[in-house]
Amino acid sequence: MTDLRQTTGAPGSHILGVGAYEPRRVVDNAELCAWIDSSDEWIRQRTGIVERRWAGEDESLLAMTATAGRRALAHAGMAPTDVDAVLVATVTRLAQFPALAVELAAELGCGPAAAWDVSAACAGFGYALAQADALVRAGTARHVLVVAGDRLTDLTDFHDRATAFLFADGAGAVVVGPWDRPGVGPVVWGSDGSQKDVIRQTLAWDAAVAKGQPPFITMDGQKVFKWALTDVVEVTRRAIEAAGLRPEQIDLFVPHQANDRITDAMLRQLRLPADVVVSRHIRQTGNTSSSSIPIGLARLYHDGLVAPGATCLMVGFGAGLVFAGQVAVLP
Repeated sequence: MTDLRQTTGAPGSHILGVGAYEPRRVVDNAELCAWIDSSDEWIRQRTGIVERRWAGEDESLLAMTATAGRRALAHAGMAPTDVDAVLVATVTRLAQFPALAVELAAELGCGPAAAWDVSAACAGFGYALAQADALVRAGTARHVLVVAGDRLTDLTDFHDRATAFLFADGAGAVVVGPWDRPGVGPVVWGSDGSQKDVIRQTLAWDAAVAKGQPPFITMDGQKVFKWALTDVVEVTRRAIEAAGLRPEQIDLFVPHQANDRITDAMLRQLRLPADVVVSRHIRQTGNTSSSSIPIGLARLYHDGLVAPGATCLMVGFGAGLVFAGQVAVLP
C-alpha cells in the first residue's frame, strides 16, 4: 500500500480580525406595524426588537459581505492576497451556482483562494468557523476569511404577523489564522432533521417558479423557543466543557440573535458569571440569521467591550434544525 504525504498545520487557530456591515435603512416597529396587526409594545415584549436594518437595492448580498470582509481584513492588518480560503455562510444566495464565495473572493482580490458556501442557516457562522479552524490546523490553509451574510428581507412576508417583525439583513466576517495554541475551541454541532419543518420556506424554488410567486420564511415560534431552551442550552454547556473551561471563565456571550427572551432564559440556565458581557444587538438589528454572531462581535469591539484574550462563548441555531456552539479567544 502506498503512503501519501500529509500536510501539517499549526497547533491551533486564532481569530485575527473582525468586521461587519449593517444596512443604512433603519425600520422601527411603528413603521413595520403599518403592514401587520401588531404594536411596538408587543414586539418589544415578545422579542426585544426595537428596530431592524433592511438592505436597499444597492446593498446586495455581495456588496454587504464584501464590506464586512474588507473590514475584517483591515482589523487583522492583512491583505486580500494573504487569504488562502474564503467561506461564506448564507441561505439567501438566490442563485444555485456559482457560489457566492467565489464571487466574493474575486471582488476582494483573494483569488486564487479556495472558495465555497456553507448552508446552515442561523448556525452557518459556527459551521464555517469550525471548518476554518480545521483547515488551519491541518495545514490545508494558513489564513481563512469566514464571512456570514443574509438578506432575509428577500424571503420575508411583510404581512405575516408571526414573522414580519423578526427578520433583517446584514453581514459579518472574521479572519482565522495560525496560532501556537488553540484559540478556537472544539465545535459542538449537529442537526435534527425530524424537525425540518419548524423553520422552512413556504415553497421550494421549483414550486415557486411554477406558481410564479416567491417563497417566504415560515416558522413555529413556540417549538423553536422550546428547542432553544432544551437542546440548544445543552449544546452550549457542552461547548464550554469541550473547550476545557468552566462557566465562570467565560468573558463574553454572543448567542444567535433570535429573541431576547431566549437569551435571558439561556443565561439563567447556563449560570454564566454576573459580569459576563452579553450581546443583545437584536434590539437594533433584528434577526440577521448567519451574520448575527459576527455582527455581535463587531459591535462589541466598536463599543470597546472586548479585552485582548477574552474568552467568547458563541452559539448559533436555526432552520434544519441545526446548531453549533464553540468558545474562541478574541484578539
